[in-house]
Amino acid sequence: DSTEASPSVVFENIERCSSNCLQMLLENISGLTVDADFTVELIPEINVAVVTFIKSIDTKEFVQKCSQHKRVREFEMTARLLELTQTIKAENLPDNISRDYLKVYFENARSGGGPVSHVKLYPEENSAIIIFCNHKGKT
Repeated sequence: DSTEASPSVVFENIERCSSNCLQMLLENISGLTVDADFTVELIPEINVAVVTFIKSIDTKEFVQKCSQHKRVREFEMTARLLELTQTIKAENLPDNISRDYLKVYFENARSGGGPVSHVKLYPEENSAIIIFCNHKGKT
């Protein structure tokens, strides 16, 4: 497979596993350390967590390990690669946010960003569409 794997993994059905428990579980499975090697973003509204690896790992292999892990199965969680995309919508932005600020923010590699080619602001909706130069940015 010549396609580049996403540095982010989506965990679904996380309601039975607390945030601290999830972080410890991920450290146990990956052998890595939260904050230094990966970040965890909880999205409780949709019962999901997104794990983004700062340290380069084989995320496909990690997803496979997770699907076979006893505790992940006990919690009835599932893991999958986050789809790579070239365009995202940012919502609930502060008034008067600038295109330049959004470009710099979404180009932050530590957060999984990448080179931004264009930002379309929608001030009446406090939102923006961010278009990446390639498929690296997907935060």
